[in-house]
Amino acid sequence: MRTRFTRLFGLVLVLVTVLGLAVPAGAQHAVDQPVNETPQSWFVELASPPRADGTDAATLKREKDAFRAEARRKGVKFNERYAFDTLFNGFSVQADPSQLPALARVAGVKALYPVVELTRPVIADANEPEMATALAMTGADTTQSELGFTGRGIRVAVMDSGVDYHHPDLGGCFGPGCRVVTGYDFVGDAFNADPSSPAYSPTPAPDADPDDCGGHGTHVAGIIGANTAQAGGVRGVAPDVTFGAYRVFGCGGSTTADIMIAAMERALTDDMQILNMSIGSAFQWPQYPTATASDRLVNKGVVVVASIGNSGADGLYAAGAPGLGNKVIGVASFDNSHISALTFRLPDGRQVPYLPMSTTPEPPLSGTTPAVVHLGRGCNADAYLGDPMGKVALIERGACTFNEKYQRAVGASAVQVVIYNNVPGIFAGGSITARDGVSSVGIARADGLAILEQLKAGAVTLEWTDVRVNAQNPTGGLISSFSSYGLSPDLNLKPDIGAPGGLIRSTYPLEKSGGYAILSGTSMSSPHVAGGVALLLQARPRTPAQAVRGILQNSADPKPWNGNPGLGFLDNVHRQGAGMVDVDDAILSTTKVEPAKLALGESEAGPATRTLTIENNGPAAVTYDLAHAPALSTIGSTGPGFDTKFASVAFGAASVTVPAGGTATVDVTIAANTALADGGQYGGYLVFTPQGGGQTYRVPYAGFKGDYQAIKVLTTDPALVELQATAACQVRVPAPSCYTASADTTFTMKDGDIPYARVHWTTRRAGCGWRCATPPPASPGTAPTSRSTSRATAPPPASSPSPSTGRRRGARKSSPCRTGGTCSC
Repeated sequence: MRTRFTRLFGLVLVLVTVLGLAVPAGAQHAVDQPVNETPQSWFVELASPPRADGTDAATLKREKDAFRAEARRKGVKFNERYAFDTLFNGFSVQADPSQLPALARVAGVKALYPVVELTRPVIADANEPEMATALAMTGADTTQSELGFTGRGIRVAVMDSGVDYHHPDLGGCFGPGCRVVTGYDFVGDAFNADPSSPAYSPTPAPDADPDDCGGHGTHVAGIIGANTAQAGGVRGVAPDVTFGAYRVFGCGGSTTADIMIAAMERALTDDMQILNMSIGSAFQWPQYPTATASDRLVNKGVVVVASIGNSGADGLYAAGAPGLGNKVIGVASFDNSHISALTFRLPDGRQVPYLPMSTTPEPPLSGTTPAVVHLGRGCNADAYLGDPMGKVALIERGACTFNEKYQRAVGASAVQVVIYNNVPGIFAGGSITARDGVSSVGIARADGLAILEQLKAGAVTLEWTDVRVNAQNPTGGLISSFSSYGLSPDLNLKPDIGAPGGLIRSTYPLEKSGGYAILSGTSMSSPHVAGGVALLLQARPRTPAQAVRGILQNSADPKPWNGNPGLGFLDNVHRQGAGMVDVDDAILSTTKVEPAKLALGESEAGPATRTLTIENNGPAAVTYDLAHAPALSTIGSTGPGFDTKFASVAFGAASVTVPAGGTATVDVTIAANTALADGGQYGGYLVFTPQGGGQTYRVPYAGFKGDYQAIKVLTTDPALVELQATAACQVRVPAPSCYTASADTTFTMKDGDIPYARVHWTTRRAGCGWRCATPPPASPGTAPTSRSTSRATAPPPASSPSPSTGRRRGARKSSPCRTGGTCSC
């Protein structure tokens, strides 16, 4: 057989893909520096389903034995890492890329998947909100105090960096009779799967002690179920749960997907009822082994909760596996409602919370300042309203940069700079070049106006204190900027639901940070939901694992758009899912609507009609009025931009009556707005409101406008990047098979003369012929300049090792510029 490959553009050739299986994209690289990123480890899936799907152990053993014998007979060289029976049938193996074609041809092999690397998720923020405010956002505080549920008797598995079970808030011991009753360390302290790290140590050293030397897992466990044993401690969502700790990270660095599956199988063996995984691999498919293994866990009765990812800056379709699993609860992040802030005191006794401006010195914790002088906006173009020499400069936010305000004031001999907000809420600015030891802080607009009012009566000084108060977070209750967008690459509705994940204080290893730390990420929102599930299962112990997600979604509360909440638009369904989890409403719910979410797919075929079943488990018949609450659409393939071209919704009836203990059905027809740009994602909520009062129930829906299959993944546009030969290609493949940008190449497809291709979507600097992104508009309706980056929509299995971590990240170094600056390649 001879196959002719003509000249293509838009990708970089790297030695990595075999038999049509896409390989995960790693870091982007400049086109003149191609990098061989071929995975060295692969999942080998065998023909029969695993034991969780009903195949008997003897059959699975025969298949594995046959595979090993056939591979030996054919001379296929690999090192076996793990063998799986329960949630995945097959192996993970380490093999040179040259062995992959032969490996794929071994009898009984169903598919190959790369074993992706997953970065240890961790980040700390400077502010210290109380865990209690996050509990109030989800109704977990009411569930504990008024309904009396604390998760007692529920077993929750934490797959992470381990758990510091010595921590008094987590029980102080390990083993029978302790809070952390069981667990396993799959890797050892030194393990690090990141080959770029100086501490690279990819060989696991497992043992039976899952103690945490990293911190992330202890933080996650505290959110789920810490029970404070001391003043200043933490009380989690479900403070009486029992833990299983499954350590898949060393003290630092990365882990691998096959180790995760080994931990999943152990958690099932240990009879865990809930599994939390604040881990993931971004831009994944729900067919990836960690996602399908998670689905099988749910089938076996384990509720699986996973972070959806922290790639909000990277655009659409960024959701990660295992959160993309079809039966997994994939969790988005909302910002905490409050921030714990230090304060200064005004002459009238008012305690004013402040946040230090980043990169400037910390203010003192005691002492009284010189007099305050109001300067106005303080920009170079504005006349000062007073003389700041030797005084504290009070400046209004807006019109120019923080640094401009600061530099001018310090240059005029101000001793400190206080900037008050021009919109409600406290804030912390940045990008200031500090000088002369002068500190700068941000305060709320209301407090700035209070200082102005007192200045009318005479001189005002500030008394610095060490007193902390909980200040209202202006982004509290809104989707976190880092939280990943869906949909899934097969257009399923992801994420499923959200919870507080921005600025969460929880337990930390005793040898680190005094036993407590503040982290942000979907890593923190996922355990809020896992703890909520524990409360639900205690209250309703006969609830099947597969029904839990729907109950939570029906009772969740959608939130406004984080771009401008004052406009009144709901945030994207493919960003917040069903909305903020509402634990007490879920426990008290008497009605169930199924399906609990609607994935409408592409709109090319026209309006989509679905049938909803309403089940009334209450003591009396209920009549529900039906309504539609649209959410913002996104436009652009990656950007995204935002749009108010909502879908139209028509119900088969305006209301539906459901008898006590009975069910009723209603049809709904949803049509994408024809004016919405093709490629847009749209969504909203179907609302069921009981006549006469009572709990409202919702079903989120989402779809894709246009023909999804028509998206052009590979392009011949000569303005894009050309095929390049790599050093690995020169070494591993005969020279005639190495691509250049100027010649066609013919492959024989035998005796090793086979093309290996990898697709990288890269971004050039402004001036290289590609466009930079602009920030989202202040109000929806107009698309910003789209990113030049594209996302592949090739069929699964496809993946990328960009992790879903607890890290709150901004734009990647390879992302387009976000504020009009220079784009990096």
